[in-house]
Amino acid sequence: MLVLSRAQTEALLDLDALIDALASAMADLSAGRASAPDRIGALVPEHDGLLAAMPGYVPSAGVLMSKLVSLYPRNAGSALPTHQAVIVVFDPGTGQPQALLDGTAITAIRTGACSALSARLLARKDADVLAILGTGVQARSHARAMCRVRPIRQIRVAGRDYAKAAALAAELSEALPADTLAVKTYPEALRGATIACAATHATQPVIRRSWLTPGVHVTSVGYGGGREVDDATVRDALVCVESRRAALAPYPAGSSDLLEPIRDGIIPAGHVHTELGELVAGTKPARQSPDQITLYKSVGVAVQDAAAAALVIAAARERSAGQEFAL
Repeated sequence: MLVLSRAQTEALLDLDALIDALASAMADLSAGRASAPDRIGALVPEHDGLLAAMPGYVPSAGVLMSKLVSLYPRNAGSALPTHQAVIVVFDPGTGQPQALLDGTAITAIRTGACSALSARLLARKDADVLAILGTGVQARSHARAMCRVRPIRQIRVAGRDYAKAAALAAELSEALPADTLAVKTYPEALRGATIACAATHATQPVIRRSWLTPGVHVTSVGYGGGREVDDATVRDALVCVESRRAALAPYPAGSSDLLEPIRDGIIPAGHVHTELGELVAGTKPARQSPDQITLYKSVGVAVQDAAAAALVIAAARERSAGQEFAL
């Protein structure tokens, strides 16, 4: 079995190739060619924790795998990530275990990359001001990925802790070709932004309709049991998800940002306009006007991890990276 560390996994995963691979994987999922059963989770209520199992098979990528991922929101602000994971890859022809990968890096990178795919499909072509809400791993991932699909000239970072926002802005300014600055409030970050990425553990919305500029593309990847997006934004936006089944599944699998406004009668159950894969395949229309607000609400699906794992393993084989162990 091939074993790859977190550093090796990060080094082997090409971001541009991943965005393209995710497009194929999401199209497979929406067309029914990929298999991604409902995730199951064991709750750890005394720590607000969750351990979820996410198996998936993507035939176009030739990969069969399962991810075990823990979600511990209380880790936010500590040395430990809120999401920690491992991925086991199997031979799809024989079922033999082939590789063990760090899943924490893959989760971070593929989440930002899939948000970038949503922007490539839904954001205005001239979108150039990016608001990043949050200061953690996903904030970094989203800033890097968005700069690959749109001509971002300015990035505004906001979070609960201004010092952390300032530190992240300084870090991103060294890595990305955009004017990057920290701001003190979410409304300030969102004012005039044409792409807004929410990557928080908020329990109250950090995206509010009155703060948004016409034509903005919003992505929301935060804690599924919280609220990042207010009802008015969900109501007024063209809503896109990875999978309707996954996004509308009961907690802890689905999204409170969609389930609560459906429960409260703000939107009908059929309000979700499209899946990413339907946009990729061209079976559903994308943005209808320059001023339309679009919203990509992510809960994460296994085919994203499968697409990323396939790229990592192929690159590892090509470069003779990692270590082989007999079980």
